[in-house]
Amino acid sequence: MSTITETVDVDVPVTTAYNQWTQFESFPQFMEGVEQIRQLDDTHLHWVTKVGGATREFDATITEQHPDERVAWRSDSGPNHAGVITFHRLNDSTTRVTAQMDIDPEGFAENVGDKLGVLDRRVKNDMRRFKEFIEHRGGETGSWRGDVQRPS
Repeated sequence: MSTITETVDVDVPVTTAYNQWTQFESFPQFMEGVEQIRQLDDTHLHWVTKVGGATREFDATITEQHPDERVAWRSDSGPNHAGVITFHRLNDSTTRVTAQMDIDPEGFAENVGDKLGVLDRRVKNDMRRFKEFIEHRGGETGSWRGDVQRPS
């Protein structure tokens, strides 16, 4: 299991950064290898990814979500992974977004890629592209302000 942590400061208010992150179906616009995400309900997502020519589909559950603070998830099928995105207000117009993920690569190619830092670079580049995406737009494409409590 590998743990990846990446942080990016975005020049938008915390509410704007958080609201955009709740628009999961927009992830293919800034995440490499993400072909499609369908939000099935408030806490369930279906992902389609394509990495190195291999297409994978899996489901994930939002395990905790608090407006302007955090979104946490875990995979229900496919590659074993879980993580949390946190949002920290630095000032009225700047937000620090931190991604922390635990990923268990499957198969020889994914394990080699992990050892070579491919996953780290992908997350770093996805966070950079999120920054460019939200700053260029100047506002979010939508929002979901619901609260999901962590299971007891």
